[in-house]
Amino acid sequence: MNKMWFFVVFVTLAGAALLALAGRIVPMTHAQDPQTAPAPGSAPANFHTAAFAAGCFWGVEETFRQVPGVIDTAVGYEGGTTLNPTYKTVCTDTTGHAETVQVQYDPAKVSYERLLDIFWLNHDPTTANRQGPDVGTQYRSVIFTFDDQQKDLAEKSKAQWQKKFRRPITTQIVPASTFWRAEEYHQRYSEKNGVVCHQPIFSETK
Repeated sequence: MNKMWFFVVFVTLAGAALLALAGRIVPMTHAQDPQTAPAPGSAPANFHTAAFAAGCFWGVEETFRQVPGVIDTAVGYEGGTTLNPTYKTVCTDTTGHAETVQVQYDPAKVSYERLLDIFWLNHDPTTANRQGPDVGTQYRSVIFTFDDQQKDLAEKSKAQWQKKFRRPITTQIVPASTFWRAEEYHQRYSEKNGVVCHQPIFSETK
């Protein structure tokens, strides 16, 4: 009788401990994977966020990283319809995403208008779905805007820069959507590997 009582108590306590432990376990879903989860589209209160697509994101990111007032950057995929895109799937030109650089910046040190100028200076916005040898919709020119003010400034800037080009600018200006952070080896790729794939098409003095 005593052995039976001890067994019942032991099983009861063990079961309670397992249930308590189970309540603390949160399974990691695919969306929580830091390699595939969307990066936040917002910055700390005193910083702002901008997002640009201008061809291969390696060089675009490095260009913006050199700008005083830019706090941080990340490369990823935006503007498509496929969930959890990867570099491999985006390169099939079927997901609808553009290679994009998300920029966090301090507006007290660099203006959004200045970032727009750098965007125009460092790629050819008149070649639809192409930058140099890179061809495909993932290399299209896009300004992803986070509010009406950015939209208005982007459209005004586009009109001003159109005067510098003979051919029509094909750059899209669209609301920011889900930004899927690219695989880690793509982050700061130019900085880590010494690769330069973007050169200014205008000098600052023109």
